[in-house]
Amino acid sequence: MTEPRRDANMDRSALERRLAEAEQRVARVERQIAEQRKVVAELDAKGHVTDHARYLLAGLELLLSDRQSSRDALLKRAKGST
Repeated sequence: MTEPRRDANMDRSALERRLAEAEQRVARVERQIAEQRKVVAELDAKGHVTDHARYLLAGLELLLSDRQSSRDALLKRAKGST
C-alpha cells in the first residue's frame, strides 16, 4: 500500500490536486477491471481457458484496493485540515 507523502506544509490546493489525481487513478483501475471482467466472460463463453485472464483481474482488484486506500488516506487528511 502506498502512503500519501507526510508533508506538514502541504497547502489545501496541493492536497485537493493530489486527491483529484487519486480519484482519477481509482476510476482508471475501475474501468480496467470492468474491461477485464468482459474479457473473462468472453473467454469463458467461448470455452477458452480463463486462468491468465482471471489472474490479471485479481491483480487489478488488488491494485484498486491499494488505490482506494491511498485515496481514503488523502480524504481523511483533507477532512482534518478543514
